[in-house]
Amino acid sequence: MQATALHDTGYSWFRLVITLCVAVVGNAGTWAIVIVLPALQAEFGIDRAGAALPYTATMIGFGLGNLIAGRLVDRHGVTWVLILAAIMIGLSFGLSAVAVSVPLLALLHLFVGLGSGACFGPLMADISHWFVRFRGIAVAITASGNYLSGAIWPLLLSGVAAQYSWRGVFVVLAALSVLTIVPLALVLGRRHQGKLEKASGGPKYIPNGGRGIFAPNQLTILLGMAGIGCCVAMAMPQVHIVALSVDLGFGAGTGSRLLAVMLVGGVISRLVFGALSDRLGGLRVLLIGSFGQMLALVLYLPFDGLTALYATSLIFGLSQGGIVPAYAFVVREFMPAEEAGKRVGFVISATVLGMALGGWLSGMIYDLSGNYQMAFLNGIGWNLLNLAIITFLLWRSGIAGRKRKPLAA
Repeated sequence: MQATALHDTGYSWFRLVITLCVAVVGNAGTWAIVIVLPALQAEFGIDRAGAALPYTATMIGFGLGNLIAGRLVDRHGVTWVLILAAIMIGLSFGLSAVAVSVPLLALLHLFVGLGSGACFGPLMADISHWFVRFRGIAVAITASGNYLSGAIWPLLLSGVAAQYSWRGVFVVLAALSVLTIVPLALVLGRRHQGKLEKASGGPKYIPNGGRGIFAPNQLTILLGMAGIGCCVAMAMPQVHIVALSVDLGFGAGTGSRLLAVMLVGGVISRLVFGALSDRLGGLRVLLIGSFGQMLALVLYLPFDGLTALYATSLIFGLSQGGIVPAYAFVVREFMPAEEAGKRVGFVISATVLGMALGGWLSGMIYDLSGNYQMAFLNGIGWNLLNLAIITFLLWRSGIAGRKRKPLAA
């Protein structure tokens, strides 16, 4: 059993640790604009939607990066893809440090996102080949690199921003990306030599006795639509929590701490939901996370005290953190293993598109209404779309209330 000997081994766990380190550094680009958004607005004299434009560009690039890098990882492995991504991130951050306009900054951050995309979905697809029994938790730990990045870098770089402005933040990230990711990528040079299992991994079950829910392309599209819905909603607190804190008079430092609490909750959620995915399946976990996220969005509406904001941000993080890796788990449950990079990349890119749209849309609604109340309501509406799709998939698959059938050996 050559394939079995290559799964869930000591090397698999070592590779997971290295993969997590790459993700923590490589995903810093997705949080950089969140750190400096108020400073950009002040320096360039622009509105909130305009200041969020580089974030939107980053997310568009991030989505494309997941899609493109996912296909490349299927063919060539992760090492050279990550090295190219690190160089792209470093150059883009370095040039961003001397940008003289927001449109130029947005263009450069398109390439920051493109490089960072290789450090998210493609890494989840790669690590999934090294685990079977603990695939859900391995994918979740890899996905947690994104939230750990968001929890660590805003706090560590807030001092740099205060002393050297937002440009200093980009100089630090440029150097850090190249000097860290390149050597770690070389450690990941070993490729999986076993035959990729044709059946789903994780728990040895598939719905309907092996008949599946939809054809792979149909399921991929529906998961992509669900991902857009959940992540438009998710972007409202994540992208604008620092700005919301400033508006309420608590300051950017408090906003960074609120973001850190949210993302630490997200890390916990990803680990717990990853373990649950191994037991319950990805679709059920998606439903649990999506409902919890919507509940947290509702709680943001009536409360604006600092204690309430900390509590709600923690609830939000604990609810939504496990949603995105659950999409990757669903792909590996129901679709061919040899297409993992391509299909995970597509679905993750759809979630990133939702984040990009949600970040910009929330800023635009704020500019029109003068507060974030309508932006939160907009997020709740998109969240309901996500819940409807996931509920439909559960109903169609027949696993909502039915015991799942084991695969034949």
